[in-house]
Amino acid sequence: MSASADNDNNLDGPMVFIIIGKAYEQDGDKEGVDIHVMLRAPDDDTAVREALNALAEEGFLEADLDQIGTLTDAPDEEPHASAYQGALEGEVAIIRFN
Repeated sequence: MSASADNDNNLDGPMVFIIIGKAYEQDGDKEGVDIHVMLRAPDDDTAVREALNALAEEGFLEADLDQIGTLTDAPDEEPHASAYQGALEGEVAIIRFN
């Protein structure tokens, strides 16, 4: 049997994703809140779905997700370092910027 060569990151199990976007807490809210969402997921579709679910649970009515990527190393600076650790432990971490 040969292994699939879909990606070459050689990671076992779920990857840690970071999703960057803007979330809105009220209808008609033009400004929104800049957000970064960090979580573990097996693929980007699952990551987006889980991020949107977590944002809804936090009271956001709508979100525009602009970028998605995977993290290969733990961030050095807060709040991303704590969020990364939480993501490794299975949490969906939402970082808000006002």
